[in-house]
Amino acid sequence: MISNSKKDFLFELIKNLSPAEKRSFKLFAKRMEANENAKFVQLFDVMDKMSHYDEALLFKKVPVAKKQLANLKSHLYKQILVSLRLIYSDRNVELHLNEQIDFARILYSKGLYMQSLKVLDKAKHVANRYFLDTLVLRIVELEKVIESQHITRSMQDRAETLSAQAAEMSGQIARKNAFSNLSLQLYGLYLKTGYVKDAEDRNRIEAFYAANMPQYDIQELGFYEKLYLYQAQVWFYHIVQDFPLCYRAAQRWVDLFEEFPEMRKVATGNYLKAYHYLLDTLFYLGYYERFTEVLKKFEENLRSPDFQLDENGSVLAFLYFYTNALNIRFMRGEFSAGIEAIMPAFKKEFLALQNKLDLHHQAVLNYKVACLYFGAGENQEAIAYLDEVIQHTGAGLSEDLQCFAHILKLIASYEAGLDENLDQQIRNVYKVLIKMDDLHQVQKEMMAFIRQLGQIYDYQLKAAFVALRERLKPFEQHPYEKRAFLYLDIISWLESKIENRSVQEIIQEKFLEKLELEK
Repeated sequence: MISNSKKDFLFELIKNLSPAEKRSFKLFAKRMEANENAKFVQLFDVMDKMSHYDEALLFKKVPVAKKQLANLKSHLYKQILVSLRLIYSDRNVELHLNEQIDFARILYSKGLYMQSLKVLDKAKHVANRYFLDTLVLRIVELEKVIESQHITRSMQDRAETLSAQAAEMSGQIARKNAFSNLSLQLYGLYLKTGYVKDAEDRNRIEAFYAANMPQYDIQELGFYEKLYLYQAQVWFYHIVQDFPLCYRAAQRWVDLFEEFPEMRKVATGNYLKAYHYLLDTLFYLGYYERFTEVLKKFEENLRSPDFQLDENGSVLAFLYFYTNALNIRFMRGEFSAGIEAIMPAFKKEFLALQNKLDLHHQAVLNYKVACLYFGAGENQEAIAYLDEVIQHTGAGLSEDLQCFAHILKLIASYEAGLDENLDQQIRNVYKVLIKMDDLHQVQKEMMAFIRQLGQIYDYQLKAAFVALRERLKPFEQHPYEKRAFLYLDIISWLESKIENRSVQEIIQEKFLEKLELEK
């Protein structure tokens, strides 16, 4: 029986191990002579050599009964995780602290109370240094158990001190959870619906944000409380398209890591996200000079030998680096140059990391790459990437992203001369947009225009493009319709048709004119 590797967690884990991790596991597994030919080691060797999970082959290669296989796989899975923990306990602060708490519990159970308290005291010092409130609370709770059951005489007024610490930590954790919950809920709303679409939508988001934002004094907040507060602010201002305030919140998020640089190795994912959302906001604001400065610093940080990334961090670094490498090409109008400079390495790295990226981020990258090819006039390549976005309809992806992927595909099909079935495509897209309840004025104008293209004579095309541009221009500053232009620079495309020039020529010209004005 052959199964998809994604459905077998053990196979997926083994295939995810690096050569160094595999060597370490083999040394760990064979540390006892009795394990040299153990069945779980044989199972590891067989699965490691498989290109795909094949259960029938397992029974041929490993001496195990069918009813025993599940238990054997479970045992191997656990042994791999134990070996990985041994490797990473010295590299990961939280793993190290959890190990110290375990050691303290073992010492306590052996009746070695003072030794247990000494281990806990050292661990608490490290946990406080990295603002790991939940671990501090666990340590304090264990200290309370020891002090309440055994007269250690470790310090005077110990009970009062521990009770006060526990109360303080509980308050900090409650505030941190309130901020992080709000941030996560706002992020979920954005993934589902994208930007606010009308006044009713904005009022609903503002009411939700106000109702769930806890009261706080910024001077009393710890590192993680501030981090999740800034995250929530970034997402709220992003959703309502208030990018100047979004920029301020994102900058505070980055500044937080400048204030506490040691937190980069503990909260690495949030550090990378802070830079990404700052860059993302600068892109939407069109602040090219500042964007360039921040991107340069971000790249320098990624290359720094002092900045070590685990696999999760490497995935995020890939995602954020390429997103912003594409964005700066969009700002400059360097579509063809971007394909040449970015795509060879991107395709290779994307293929290697694809299984570790969620569908939303895969869709975002595919849409951006499609825009790169569309801007360069390589419309069939653009359509191939847009199809990757469109095929996941209904998979919890942003409806905005899906909507504009459909519209851009229609435009790219027209540009590529693939208009034999354009009427049917238009009808299909119209049905999709109606189902999404996302057919707003910009989309309506675009759909109506595309529907009429087949009936317009060549000599009438320029006038039709001019008329559409004039109808769309007012929406660029509309509080709700302007979101359309965040996904697709429709105006520049229309101007390229009017002036019979390429899209990238139009955008490059606008970019250079803007630079001149800013000097």
